[in-house]
Amino acid sequence: MGTAVHPELILSLKKFGVEDAKTCFNCGNCTAVCSLSTESAPFPRKVIRYLQIGAREKLMQSPEPWLCYYCGDCSDTCPRQANPGEVMMGLRRYLTSLYDWTGISRLFYTSKLFEVMAILFVAALVGLGFFIYHGPMLTDRVALNVFAPNTVIEILDIVMLAVLSFFLLSNAYRMFKGIIGDPDQYPELSQSGKQQFQNRIFRGIPLPLYLREAKEFFLHFTTQKQFNACGTASQRKQWLIHLLIMTGYSSIFLLVVVGIRWFQRDEIYPLWHPIRLVGYYATFAILYGTTYAIIGRLKKSKPVYEHSHSSDWAFLILLWLTTFTGILIHFTRLLALPLSTYYIYVIHLMIAVPMLVIEVPFAKWTHQLYRPLIQYLIRVRERALNSTL
Repeated sequence: MGTAVHPELILSLKKFGVEDAKTCFNCGNCTAVCSLSTESAPFPRKVIRYLQIGAREKLMQSPEPWLCYYCGDCSDTCPRQANPGEVMMGLRRYLTSLYDWTGISRLFYTSKLFEVMAILFVAALVGLGFFIYHGPMLTDRVALNVFAPNTVIEILDIVMLAVLSFFLLSNAYRMFKGIIGDPDQYPELSQSGKQQFQNRIFRGIPLPLYLREAKEFFLHFTTQKQFNACGTASQRKQWLIHLLIMTGYSSIFLLVVVGIRWFQRDEIYPLWHPIRLVGYYATFAILYGTTYAIIGRLKKSKPVYEHSHSSDWAFLILLWLTTFTGILIHFTRLLALPLSTYYIYVIHLMIAVPMLVIEVPFAKWTHQLYRPLIQYLIRVRERALNSTL
């Protein structure tokens, strides 16, 4: 089967932050210095070549962009200043837009106007909803669950979770089809083997194989261990920052979406209550991690921070503001300031909801699913191939 060529690809990718790929002359130095590149998954060289020749379908089948954690070694040693690390970052944005069947990711990544307007639009809807439907604003005490009953918020959370999960998982399925679904990407298979493999893919790889390898997904999702495999001290710090943000966000997400009836209560829990401790950890982890990343981007202190896309800033700022307003709510409750609590609560949700609605299924937070999913699919694919050869 031939490969379709899209000559406009390298130009269109500029909108996703890929600026210097055309200067690469494929010397392979980047692949040689990368500590994560392997014989079975060589990068960045291979995918940069796909990009240069306009092989869009090959890019969609390639897991390599998701295996890169941008330590910067490839960019530092590139003799042509092609900045392979930033190319891989831009390719992840581009691939996210290809997986997304709604087209929202493409608009978010390629139009700053759409990015800003989408965030403001969702924020305005949240604010308008509270303006019309909020409960009584008691002033003799802080009564957040009278102003915004947690039972109502819980229902809205579940609805939002279902909708966002649908978009995210349907996009992840498109990734699955791209990574596993084309037997022509496996030159080691005979023609009969390709036919057998194709039938197994589209009729379903045996469920026991998926179940046996499921631990691979959960391992990479919870530890981000591949991030730490780069080996340098600087990259280990980046892994720790990334892990703090991820675990902090996951913790607060579970508290707010799954456990809102226990988390949002008008009575103040004792200091050593488990829910309060988890909230404090999540607050510290997110605030420290996002502040570190924001300062790094302002100072351009590391290769990963030298070229910040607008979507990177949107993600960090929204997450930082969500956490900061959450802290303010906690203090106004402790200080028994009812009106301040209600107003800041509305502002808090006007920041948090747009971040969830845009970032989780269409932008930066997709990486939390796509990266471990790629590691999982690679393992499943290897096992399927070994049983077919």
